[in-house]
Amino acid sequence: MTKPTKPEWRMGDITAPDVDDYLYAMLPPRDAVLTEMENEAAQHDIPIVGPAVARIFHQLATISGAKKIFEMGSAIGYSTIWWARAVGDTGRVIYTDGDPKNAEKARHYFERAGVSKRITVRVGDALEFLSEEKQPYDIIFNDIDKTDYPRVVRLALPRLKSGGLFITDNVLWSGKVAKPPANPDAQTKAILEFNKLIYESKDLFTTILPIRDGVAVCVKK
Repeated sequence: MTKPTKPEWRMGDITAPDVDDYLYAMLPPRDAVLTEMENEAAQHDIPIVGPAVARIFHQLATISGAKKIFEMGSAIGYSTIWWARAVGDTGRVIYTDGDPKNAEKARHYFERAGVSKRITVRVGDALEFLSEEKQPYDIIFNDIDKTDYPRVVRLALPRLKSGGLFITDNVLWSGKVAKPPANPDAQTKAILEFNKLIYESKDLFTTILPIRDGVAVCVKK
């Protein structure tokens, strides 16, 4: 019997495949809305972080007591729902995405998940939206086009409170960062630069978690 095909959001092989399978098999079932979003993402190759990473996000937001989160690159709003549930009724999450169709789907899911009142939906350039922010955030989550990653560091730091978290997805880039070619493609090159920036920054304490496609967790000093 052949193994079922993994959903695209699993990505993979950052950890040993058997370990990866075990970690996902251990996860408790998600509710109907999140399960439907996972299935839609798998069927239509929509980028979401998936449940293993989303649980980390929920934990980090809960541990840090975050109430104000800015999300850069939200797609259909999967991770947004996890953030919104973590911040509670008094919290606020900013959803950003450049695709109006994604935003419309996200609004529908937010309503069904019962978190729409905690979320502000903004359609357009996440970098531009972040540059306009004046008040510091507890968490800034970065999951936009990879070529823009280095720019996000410079924009995010001034808009993050001291002790706040700067979290970024896809920083191991399917393992390409470990053995990059002599002339890496633009996305790999940008992620390599980004990882160097966050580890060398005197304003950040950084750890990369080798789960799914790699998650960088940075604390602003």
